[in-house]
Amino acid sequence: MKRFLILGVILAGTATLFFGCERSAKRVGPKGPPNPEADRLAQPKSLQQVGAPAELTREAIPPDNPQTPEKISLGQKFFFERRLSADGTVSCSTCHNPDLAFTDRKPTSVGIKGRIGQRNAPTILNAMYNKTQFWDGRAQTLEEQAGFPIVNPSEMGNPSLDTAVAQIASVEEYQQAFQRVFGRLPNGPDLLRAIASYERTQLSFDSPFDHFIAGDTNAIDASAKRGWELFNTQARCNKCHALTETRRDVTLFTDNDFHNIGIGIIRHNVVALAGQAEKVINSTDAAAIDRAAIQHDMSVLGRFLITKQEKDTASFKTPDIRNVLVTGPYFHDGSQETLWDVIDHYNKGDGLHNPWLDEDMQPLALTEPDIDDLVAFLASLTSATYKEQGTAELARQRALSRTNRPQRDTARAFGPKPVPPEPPK
Repeated sequence: MKRFLILGVILAGTATLFFGCERSAKRVGPKGPPNPEADRLAQPKSLQQVGAPAELTREAIPPDNPQTPEKISLGQKFFFERRLSADGTVSCSTCHNPDLAFTDRKPTSVGIKGRIGQRNAPTILNAMYNKTQFWDGRAQTLEEQAGFPIVNPSEMGNPSLDTAVAQIASVEEYQQAFQRVFGRLPNGPDLLRAIASYERTQLSFDSPFDHFIAGDTNAIDASAKRGWELFNTQARCNKCHALTETRRDVTLFTDNDFHNIGIGIIRHNVVALAGQAEKVINSTDAAAIDRAAIQHDMSVLGRFLITKQEKDTASFKTPDIRNVLVTGPYFHDGSQETLWDVIDHYNKGDGLHNPWLDEDMQPLALTEPDIDDLVAFLASLTSATYKEQGTAELARQRALSRTNRPQRDTARAFGPKPVPPEPPK
């Protein structure tokens, strides 16, 4: 009993951190018309959600950037602040809209002046638990990640972080907020610390699956239960979305690794792009890598841009699949519209002409009822906050899947694993 009392105190203390931020967030910001950040879905979230990992949450908060209500309130303001973009039209929330589960629901994101990038915007929900940030892992922390879009020409478009700081430093309220929160004038590192602090409050659990794991056997239906078993067996999802192949993950559903799953290889001359990247991209030049990832066809190289190792060619990070139903379209390039498309891709072991294909990719021989069960399980990972959106999106995707299945190839799905080509010399 003592053990549970101690855990309760710990949970309550951490929850106060997040609840306190929510109360404070409503007080910060210039007076005037209602702001987007006042949206309920934008508010800091409580740790007191079924399935939320208290210990992992504590570990995810860096010692040099502790959470405080005032800092998170300031970060929330900056998350919606369009003055951080070169022309005042784009904010973090443009690509990470709380009403869209902190995505933009576009295949690839659009920045200032309508510039279209190469990558799909991942949700920031639960991003605090990521070991690396971005699809290629080019940032290690949320603080580091927050700086890249501000200076990328295809995103927020500032020539430097200092330029962005100058644009907000002219606002008297921001000057006062920096002094109150950090004890100094507006500056780049503190700006990023504030944004990261706000992003760390966006944890999202309390799904039907979490209630099922907590002991409510009726929280998910029979189809989702069958899908959960398939996820960890025949469908081989556990190869990337589990702690190990024998230890199921009921929290984050990611191995925090990078894999080539056969997306984009045919559409691009990957060999030529890799040779070009080796010549013109210095692995220590973070800004150059960021520009290549967002602005150039070299984006398809994925993790290779960072490591320059052949094994990482066209490999991308395994995403957390919580709220996957409401965070499409899917994969790093947003090329798949429905969860049925995603499973069809895996079911046929896609990648016939891909010499770097992950060795775990192979035909799965999933039947149509199997696929429906897998989708039912994935839908059960939708947090209570997005329940209504999830219901509507599941109906939309199901209807579309009955008339349009561009990735389905039943013959390949039930055939032998093809012999991959050798990597080019």
